Amino acid sequence: LGGVIALIMSIAILFILPIIHVNNSQGLQFYPLNQILFWYMVIIIILLTWIGARPVEDPYILTGQILTILYFMYYLINPLIIKMWDNLLN
Repeated sequence: LGGVIALIMSIAILFILPIIHVNNSQGLQFYPLNQILFWYMVIIIILLTWIGARPVEDPYILTGQILTILYFMYYLINPLIIKMWDNLLN
């Protein structure tokens, strides 16, 4: 059940983000830390894709769980850094 909920949330979060978008500027070119986080996220997605093709064995299970936590942490950390950066610039 946990895997099904995580799968649904991983897709639902992509639909929820545009609704809760509250930063002042529209692009990542004004947020250098978020540019780094974006490429961090790209790497995580590539690794999650690779891990999904591996057999369900000991090192791959733990790696997949860690990458899943990092995937969801991105969506928690990214808005906080944007808000921090907006407060710093204003």
